[in-house]
Amino acid sequence: MKVAPGQLRQPSIALALSFGLGLIPWSPGSFGAAGAFVIYVLAAPLHWGWQAGLTALLFALGCLACGRAAAALGEEDHQSIVWDETVGMLMVLVLVPPTLLSWLAGFMLFRVFDIVKPWPISAIDRNIHGGLGVMLDDAMAAIPAAVCVWALHLAFTAQSFP
Repeated sequence: MKVAPGQLRQPSIALALSFGLGLIPWSPGSFGAAGAFVIYVLAAPLHWGWQAGLTALLFALGCLACGRAAAALGEEDHQSIVWDETVGMLMVLVLVPPTLLSWLAGFMLFRVFDIVKPWPISAIDRNIHGGLGVMLDDAMAAIPAAVCVWALHLAFTAQSFP
């Protein structure tokens, strides 16, 4: 089902579609994930705890909005619903070292984990439904992406011991 232009006026659908990023016809999930960089730039001056709290709030709002949008669009995880990718990538940005290389690696790794969905992400994707299900598999994809970025960061920045 296509998204009707008037549906974007509904706040839950506008949020679930990351304010239109989900309407980009090729790779909407990647564009949704890229939208996290805009939010992160605004949140970066905040203390890490506030960044984490903001991310948790956006996750909770996403559970509500994505559930409502899915019902309105008639599909549990409609391809244009990309707020889950936006918030998942925001999690990565908040969790990894604040460097351009970490952010780029985090973006690529997040997209791989989100697309491939290794266990337990695949189990969450299959078994948890509604807005929570839409959001949770991407939040879970953020965790191994951030762990991998930290492992790479530590491997390449570690000093040798005498």
